[in-house]
Amino acid sequence: MTHPCLSCGACCASYRVDFSIYELDDAGGRVPAGLAVEVNGSTCRMRGTDHVPIRCAALTGKVGEQVGCGIYEWRPSPCHELEPGDYGCEKARARHGLPPYAEAVGDRIV
Repeated sequence: MTHPCLSCGACCASYRVDFSIYELDDAGGRVPAGLAVEVNGSTCRMRGTDHVPIRCAALTGKVGEQVGCGIYEWRPSPCHELEPGDYGCEKARARHGLPPYAEAVGDRIV
């Protein structure tokens, strides 16, 4: 069974993703620095989440159909914190006209 996020991606096309510069690979972290822009001396933001329409530069595919994260293993902390079915997930799904998470996965909830 595939993870339900792989057919959604709404969060990656809904939210600004700000995180510490220390998460960047050139500062000892894991997030590729080329995919981030500096916000200030201590914060950076994923490219594509800094303007409207929002779409993270690491997102591949079509929201609501089939998506992937080009840096899944190295994604920043805000991406780790968002969980399938939580408030942020449901809000993003609604923004993209997708059904609630539980409805979308039915009895396959992981």
